[in-house]
Amino acid sequence: MKFATYTASGQTHYGAVTDAGMIALETAFPQYPTLLDAVRANDLEALGKAAEGKDVTHKEFQYEMVLPNAPRILCVGVNFPDRNAEYKDGSAQPKYMSLFPRFASGFTGHERNLVRPPENHTLDYEGEVAIVIGKGGRRISQDDAYDHIAALTLCNEGTIRDWVRHAKFNVTQGKNWDNSGSIGPWLVPFTDAKQLDDARIVTRVNGETRQDDVLSRMMFPVRREIEYISTFMTLQPGDIIITGTPTGAGARFDPPKYLKPGDVVEIEVEGIGILRNGIEDEVV
Repeated sequence: MKFATYTASGQTHYGAVTDAGMIALETAFPQYPTLLDAVRANDLEALGKAAEGKDVTHKEFQYEMVLPNAPRILCVGVNFPDRNAEYKDGSAQPKYMSLFPRFASGFTGHERNLVRPPENHTLDYEGEVAIVIGKGGRRISQDDAYDHIAALTLCNEGTIRDWVRHAKFNVTQGKNWDNSGSIGPWLVPFTDAKQLDDARIVTRVNGETRQDDVLSRMMFPVRREIEYISTFMTLQPGDIIITGTPTGAGARFDPPKYLKPGDVVEIEVEGIGILRNGIEDEVV
């Protein structure tokens, strides 16, 4: 079962995704006004059972960022060995992972356009797997880490490259332009370690494969990410960790291949799905 946040006829809903359309679920769970509330209650299984045998309620809809009210989103940077080599600074694998925050306002949903701002046209793509925490905790061990994951989804961690260079010690400015990235299309409940350990992530731009790698090659696997992050902060249900992107982002080509209006970016992981977005210029 897959769960999404979506809009239909001007109203926001969440529900189960089927081939025929959406099955709205929020009326059956008044205690969970949003999908985030259901995640925080660790109750996705109940949502799935409630959707069984139900009729489709919406055939015409638009996907939203899957958890548009997610309060905390942490991203792991430079997490594949080839990605580290892309920087051409001669550095060895780092001892600790790079982390930075993103905010929900920077993301849109599946089949929605990413927005290129007029201030700068270096909009780039980064295909990643995102995990959603279902059980909170502090100082979580790697052995227990997967027990804290509620669901998986996909992320295009869109970046305005020139703006990550505006300061010496952070990338926050380039990572948080409104609607510059996407998360979705849906949440897939996490039930088996193979969903992560065996995952292959592929990013295509206009049908051309740009990124292709397996999560097992990450320098800091998901278990380590959860262990490390929960050392300095208490993870809470609904937190999102965006786990890292492979080599092949547009900035690393010569000349760079930045995104422009009309481009289509697809991020695919078998067992999770395909996240697809076009590109448009911001209207100001």
